[in-house]
Amino acid sequence: MLVESRRIRDRYRLVEPIGGGAMGTVWRAQDEKLDRTVAIKELLLPHDHDEQRTQEAKNRAMREARIAARLQHSHAITVFAVLEEEDRPWLVMEYLPSKSLALVLGEEPATVDDAIRVGAQISSALAGAHRAGVVHRDVKPANILVAEDGTAKITDFGISRAIGDVKLTATGEIAGTPAYLAPEVARGEEADFAADVFSLGATLYAAVEGQSPYGTADNPIALLYKASSGEIVPPEKAGRLTPLLLRMLAMEPAERPSMDEVEQELRALLPDAEPGESVLAATVPETEPPAVPAAAPVPAGEVTAVSPGARKGLIAVGAGAALLCVAVVVAILLVVRQKPPQDTAAPPPSQTPATSASATPSTSSPSPAPSSSPSPTPPPSTAPSSPTVSTVASSKTAAQALSDYYSLLPGNPQAAWNLLTDKFKASRHQTYETYKGFWSQYRKVDATNVREVGPNRVSATVTYDGGKGENDTFTLVQEGGVWKIDLQSP
Repeated sequence: MLVESRRIRDRYRLVEPIGGGAMGTVWRAQDEKLDRTVAIKELLLPHDHDEQRTQEAKNRAMREARIAARLQHSHAITVFAVLEEEDRPWLVMEYLPSKSLALVLGEEPATVDDAIRVGAQISSALAGAHRAGVVHRDVKPANILVAEDGTAKITDFGISRAIGDVKLTATGEIAGTPAYLAPEVARGEEADFAADVFSLGATLYAAVEGQSPYGTADNPIALLYKASSGEIVPPEKAGRLTPLLLRMLAMEPAERPSMDEVEQELRALLPDAEPGESVLAATVPETEPPAVPAAAPVPAGEVTAVSPGARKGLIAVGAGAALLCVAVVVAILLVVRQKPPQDTAAPPPSQTPATSASATPSTSSPSPAPSSSPSPTPPPSTAPSSPTVSTVASSKTAAQALSDYYSLLPGNPQAAWNLLTDKFKASRHQTYETYKGFWSQYRKVDATNVREVGPNRVSATVTYDGGKGENDTFTLVQEGGVWKIDLQSP
């Protein structure tokens, strides 16, 4: 069959291959219904596994593709649709005439200014992804596209990791390079937001130093061993980027900055050079706030590009928020739900301290009149309809405590936030503001089938706005007589 006549779903005409690797082939294609150029990734599934494992890989790829499609950002390649054709997944994506950063660096080494410009753009996309609950899992130069005007965009959100890339197989064979892996991931732990921070740091390190932060090794196994140790070669050419790089490449995940902090610090380091002075354009395009829009209509048979799967792990977020500031944050940021989390508005009526309930204004009822400033001594609030921290403290079992936690949400995120251990918050690397912003998207959250499955371990099915339930297992501990969530896993 001629390539020119090959069509997917009788709509997308494959024009020419423009990239590829072990995961599959990327095609430049023509969307004949909308008369636009798109990029289509044909994902290859493993052939060395039995039928069951191949089907699991396919299902995982489709699920992760839907998660990736949730992110809409000016520095991330947009996923338009997820299809299944010829018994394998295909991703229909935005087409950007560009080269991968890996190819750019192969032609000419990056200056520190170049690395900062790329890093500022990519960190903004990753920060947006993290706020939406999406972990990239495979940040590296080959997954960063750079256009002629210097615009940088990241691609392959979660896809490569989903189908087994950068992972030891059962036989010990490595699929992908460990050169950009966080130490904990190299040791077999699950990648999270902090792992993305490390991988971006490793990418920027390689851009200016010309090699992986782990140095060089004769074979991938040796490099993986170096990665698992977390020992890096100190940067020598990074200049003013060095302090941030060292923090991003910290061995312990809790010692790394959040991606929001990385973006802010990189933007503060941006040079004031004129466009055209270096490999990449000097200006960095303005970022767009991340959004989780309703899915655009797609032809019958195409999979909608929005899934609740990315909600996993979002019961809590990072240790960046100090508890001493919670009351001020609540007074400033409790606004009507349609406001984005980063917006500021006049505070709502005075509230009780952080350990008591504080209802979120409902979109179906009038918002309370704002006061000019929060009261220094809050008056007693009316009894909340959902449990307070003291109610959860009196829970006799871990299972009851988990039920009480979810009954606080989405209306009382402040009380729920206080029922998460510092260890759990540190593992998420976000703030109370983004935690509250996440829960403000939903009208109803239910935890059903709650049951204890081991000492202090509870499983539950969590449902968002009546959608498909997601099964998770939680580990709870008692701190000062209060049950708190310490760990969550699928």
